[in-house]
Amino acid sequence: MRLPLSYAARMTRLVGGSALWIGVACSAIAQPSPNSLVPGIQPYAPRAAPNGASAHGAPPVDEPTATRAVTVAPETTPTTRSVQGPTRLSPDADYVLGPGDKLRITVFGEDNLSGEFNIGGNGRLSFPLIGDVPASGHSVAAVAQAITAALKDGYIKDPRVSAEVLTFRPYYLFGEVNKPGEYPYENGLSVLNAVATAGGFTYRANKKFVFMKRVRDIKELRVRLTPELTLLPGDTVRIGERLF
Repeated sequence: MRLPLSYAARMTRLVGGSALWIGVACSAIAQPSPNSLVPGIQPYAPRAAPNGASAHGAPPVDEPTATRAVTVAPETTPTTRSVQGPTRLSPDADYVLGPGDKLRITVFGEDNLSGEFNIGGNGRLSFPLIGDVPASGHSVAAVAQAITAALKDGYIKDPRVSAEVLTFRPYYLFGEVNKPGEYPYENGLSVLNAVATAGGFTYRANKKFVFMKRVRDIKELRVRLTPELTLLPGDTVRIGERLF
């Protein structure tokens, strides 16, 4: 008696006159895992990796941390200013300091800290105990306040500081003058007096207009020459040549 076989489990192929039986258990492939058929045993599932590690044992990957953008305040771009009329400077004026200025700084009751201090080419002055103090671009009062705050921070309990300009930075005169060069500034100095100090005009000089550039200007200005036209410390004056 022949046992019945499923159509999918019996295939017959004749090779060289002999019969080759190939049993393909297709039904076994579709059956579930034996673990699921045994009571009390759950089907296999991969365990979660501890501490955020991957299932294959790889170390966790840190998420990128957001960094704060460091912002730097932009420097103020100097703008061209008009040349003013008669100007006299005093230690109490809102004068903008610069390289070449000399200050007299007094710390009351502290003679070893008081004295005369020059503003160097780096725009700073060197002060005892506290080191370099930014001065260029600041007023005299602002520098005195900065020194007071620095001395109060661990050096002197209640410092009293005063400051004044002892010597202003020089001015520069060149072009159609007999002795062009650098000259010390004098308070209330006019352009005509400065020309006289430089040996006067040459015969080619234009005596109606001059070219002036203040410290914070980005370009020189053409200015009518009058007896009232005065200089400021650090000014550059160019005497042009007349056309005919």
